[in-house]
Amino acid sequence: MIAPVAITCGDPAGIGPDLVLQLPQQVTDVPLVILGDRQVLEQRARLLDIDLTLHDWQPGAPLPERGIAVWHQPSGVNVQPGKPDPACAKSILTLLDRAADGCSNGTFSAMVTAPLAKHVIREGAAADFTGHTEYLCQRAGVHQVVMMLVAGELRVALVTTHLPLRKVADAISETLIIDTVRILEHDLRVHFGIRLPRILVLGLNPHAGESGHLGDEELKVIIPALTRLRSEGLQLTGPLPADTAFTPRQLQGHDAVLAMYHDQGLPVLKYAGFGEAVNITLGLPFIRTSVDHGTAFDLAGSGRAEPGSLIAATRLAARLAQQKLTLEN
Repeated sequence: MIAPVAITCGDPAGIGPDLVLQLPQQVTDVPLVILGDRQVLEQRARLLDIDLTLHDWQPGAPLPERGIAVWHQPSGVNVQPGKPDPACAKSILTLLDRAADGCSNGTFSAMVTAPLAKHVIREGAAADFTGHTEYLCQRAGVHQVVMMLVAGELRVALVTTHLPLRKVADAISETLIIDTVRILEHDLRVHFGIRLPRILVLGLNPHAGESGHLGDEELKVIIPALTRLRSEGLQLTGPLPADTAFTPRQLQGHDAVLAMYHDQGLPVLKYAGFGEAVNITLGLPFIRTSVDHGTAFDLAGSGRAEPGSLIAATRLAARLAQQKLTLEN
């Protein structure tokens, strides 16, 4: 049996508490620990008419036979659904720290993150905060991580993540592409059990640059990087134009798509599986998955928040943790 999977509640004023309270009824075969403010969870459960017993839990303690284990972290304010408060920012980051450290020391087998609001963290705790992915990269002390979203059999990874569009071209380098592909290929093998991953790589410019007429990043950066990686034995296709790469004919026989920037690849994936897709951070020394949506403050406490993505993220985290445990033994 794997160690518990840590579920962080994200922003307490968002739909994170609504979603995690629905998990125990939907995911009954995975040991879970919720990291959040117990008082917020109790209030939200009453508001949503969810009958669930919450048990205080600390690392080293057994999981309760009934109900759900909660590692309590006070929010520090009187939380109102739908009303984000930067005063909660430090508490939100503490949840991430506890989950990441617990994954590193074996307390948890994986971590799953409910959504937070970047502006809340920036205003209340860390002005340079850009997202879960980058924060966990720094926390884990690794050089680089890769964001990949999964919807069914479609997997889309990103070379760059949360950058303004005008900065993307300058950020993409041969070294960055090489490192990103190596991480993606490694984790597809190790975590997903794909013996020889085949990766479809997108170009940056329209028509993949059209031989330099619509931009030269393909010729000067992307193609040289792929040439070097192919010499190492990696199975790569591209660079292909993004507007035709997601057709069934192109996707057939590929295990993942590598997009150059956030809104190049993710709109297609979210159209294919929004509400059921999973965000996974590759390159960490532990397993981290997340939902494919934001805090949805307008839905908090309404009973209309759909838990599909969090359920999928939890199941995927547990499956990857079980595979990791099997390989280690």
